[in-house]
Amino acid sequence: MSAHSQTVDPGPVRESARVTSLDLIRGVAVLGILMMNAVSFKFGPAPYFNLSAGGSETWLDWSVGIFGEIFVDQKFMGLFSLLFGAGMILFIDRAGSRGRRAVRLNLWRNALLLLIGVLHGLLWYGDVLTVYAVSSLFLIALRKLPDRALISLGVVAFALSVPCALLAQYIADTTDSSLSGLWTQGEISTQEFVGLTFLLGYFLRALGLILIGAGLYRMGFMNGGLPESTYRLTAVIGLAVGLPLAAAGVIITAVNDYSPDVAFIGQIPNTLGTIPASLAYMSLIILWNNRADNRLKCRLRAVGRMALTNYLAQTVIGVLVLTTLLADVDFVNRGAVLLFVFAVWAMQLWWSQVWLSRFLFGPAEWLWRVATYRSGQPLRRR
Repeated sequence: MSAHSQTVDPGPVRESARVTSLDLIRGVAVLGILMMNAVSFKFGPAPYFNLSAGGSETWLDWSVGIFGEIFVDQKFMGLFSLLFGAGMILFIDRAGSRGRRAVRLNLWRNALLLLIGVLHGLLWYGDVLTVYAVSSLFLIALRKLPDRALISLGVVAFALSVPCALLAQYIADTTDSSLSGLWTQGEISTQEFVGLTFLLGYFLRALGLILIGAGLYRMGFMNGGLPESTYRLTAVIGLAVGLPLAAAGVIITAVNDYSPDVAFIGQIPNTLGTIPASLAYMSLIILWNNRADNRLKCRLRAVGRMALTNYLAQTVIGVLVLTTLLADVDFVNRGAVLLFVFAVWAMQLWWSQVWLSRFLFGPAEWLWRVATYRSGQPLRRR
């Protein structure tokens, strides 16, 4: 459904007025993110980037890790970041159409998101919500730019993460850094500039994708309003470019025996493939959304409508089960972590639809909404 045809209503978004493609993309994205985050819950940050740093004991573990590097890593976070940009523009447009002070309200809303991210970060170091909250300031400042200008600036910001990776590699090589916690097991040193450079690159990737997402949403790409041939072409080109680049990164690191000498430059091909691969995934999901509905599609949309709740719940469950209960269990490797992921997927596909059959919002979404408007908001369905 076109975003421009949605009903102006000061209350909750009506079922018939939702952009179903956004819900479906968001549902797929939040489930996909768990495939990579779960590795960090169990083994820490290093095995997330370096397959040889932990959890890879059998051929199945290596297969799971390589599959994740090529098809999952950065792609689903790319989807999530694109959607955040789209969601901000959608929120500002709706708030403005209701006569609210859209910019001020959005600043307050993202200040709350920053608080949520900080609290989430206390539970797990891999939080992305703080990055999104800070990035929102840039999008608010640039929101009136033409669609193509937003996309172009996004591409430039994203591309700047590549020099950051090169600089991080240079610092690591010249300072003889151990890359503890980033490439090898151990505590991350806060005194090494290599870590700060790495984080800057991470921020630039997220910011770039958010700006691109905002521009694409305003062009009508995300609501499925463009010709199907556009989505098919985007999917073909994106997969043909993005996945081979990701595979090249896997090969580079493997050929160099996962040496710290390629810790950052080995990630560059995957980074360059993120935008085309993420847009390809998005195009395939939109094409699927435009087909007849089925049970799986409806459940995935429910997961997407509760994306914040499900994202936070994944961390709580992951930290409780993988980080705490199974911390000292040796037989838990990447294959076992994948089984954990499947179990959480099943739970979230089930409980999201059950919850939304009784309530209008997910619990985290409702609390965020109440705090945003600083007033009581309906929760139960009538």
